[in-house]
Amino acid sequence: MTDSLIVSVPDARLANAVGDVPAGVEIVEWDFQSDPPRERIDLIVPPYMGGSSRLGRVGEVENRLVQSQSIGYDGVEELLPAGITFANASTVHETATAELTLALTLAAQRGLADFVRNAETGTWKSRMHPGLADRRVMILGYGGVGRAIEDRLLPFEVSVVRVASKPRSDDRGHIYGVEDLPELLPDVDIVIVVTPLTPATTGLVGEDVLSALPDGALVVNVARGPVADTDALVRHATEGRIRLALDVTDPEPLPADHPLWSLPNVLISPHVGGASGAMLPRMAALVRRQIDHLLADEEPENIVLRT
Repeated sequence: MTDSLIVSVPDARLANAVGDVPAGVEIVEWDFQSDPPRERIDLIVPPYMGGSSRLGRVGEVENRLVQSQSIGYDGVEELLPAGITFANASTVHETATAELTLALTLAAQRGLADFVRNAETGTWKSRMHPGLADRRVMILGYGGVGRAIEDRLLPFEVSVVRVASKPRSDDRGHIYGVEDLPELLPDVDIVIVVTPLTPATTGLVGEDVLSALPDGALVVNVARGPVADTDALVRHATEGRIRLALDVTDPEPLPADHPLWSLPNVLISPHVGGASGAMLPRMAALVRRQIDHLLADEEPENIVLRT
């Protein structure tokens, strides 16, 4: 057992949300822009936005765990000094990301963007949209976020096709491997992309994947922008063959003059998958659990890297 612990959080907002901590635990603020407040910080929580570029600063203090506020950790290993244990924010963002995924999918499938544009001109114009019921939906990248998305899709009476890096089975049945994509894609109406960004997934949603989809298919990307080939997205959307709902883009932010903005079959949100009121209390709860683990000399949750 450990009887003392120093924890840094980037701001008072998270410190207040963490609330009361056990005796012997000290919460300090460190936003990575100032010098470290202590020579030893057992648990470091970096800033949520813009913190990745300054992650090297964790090497300035003795520490036991760096707790990210993001699920994704692509590129982090190259930024961390040696000897760091790094955990991601699994359990924090899955629900909010699934909410936005469903919102984007429904908005695209029911033509909400068209209605908003018509409202700007006072135009009453109705037409049939494909909807979500009875559609065949592929979840490309089946982890915690993918399962949360599936939980919310199933009540809409859809057929779900699950694809992961490798085939496997779980309590809901078979999960296909990426090698099965050529056979699966021609029969799906919607592809929801939620894979982590790795060398293997960079550009995964490119010409081959898009060409294999049927006309009118919807691609929803809530993963990372570089998982998709932007040029291929623009080409297929411009031709009117594929519709897009994107929470992430490459580049990001998307320049104001980028052609994706002007396409009527493209819906874009500015990378806000985890940005909801659920984040702060869930992040605080994760920090409190990590504090308990460290006090008990237990293995922390969600460790994804040891440098």
